[in-house]
Amino acid sequence: MSKALLRFIRLSPTKARLVAREVQGMNVELALASLEFTTNKAARIIAKVIASAVANGGYDAQSAVVYSCRVDAGPVLRRFMPRARGRATPIRKPTSHILVEVLSESEANAKKAASKNASKKLDSSTESKVAKKSASTKATASKAESKNTESKAKAAKDSVSKAPKAATSKEAKKPKGEDK
Repeated sequence: MSKALLRFIRLSPTKARLVAREVQGMNVELALASLEFTTNKAARIIAKVIASAVANGGYDAQSAVVYSCRVDAGPVLRRFMPRARGRATPIRKPTSHILVEVLSESEANAKKAASKNASKKLDSSTESKVAKKSASTKATASKAESKNTESKAKAAKDSVSKAPKAATSKEAKKPKGEDK
């Protein structure tokens, strides 16, 4: 794997990332051809960085792949524009750091296979953990449900025993002022 790093470029990282995402995973020759016809400042700069990474590794452009193309934010230059009535408006001029990693096609295929195997192992281990977790949550849910039903039954019994007794028909017919 060969790398090329270009730092402190006067280019917005958000604009450069748009181009970097398009190039990632492409064959170097195809990437350079597509960047050549992209009318963008970022495309010209990233094409130079890719060419530098290929030269650093001694690869042939036809048999190399852009493994990763990362754009990080650099420091922001602050400038001021004079405005009316003695005011000044700040102007931000962002910079970026561009890192390109290039692999030969055989190395790229080997890394893909290794990552697939690792993801399969990860998936199987997470599935078993999820199954265990769901079983334990079902058990706790059933315990909580049984506690709720028991407490409701107790509350119903208590309310029945503590409730005032119903008045008889004679007591109901008596006027309120006459207790005796």
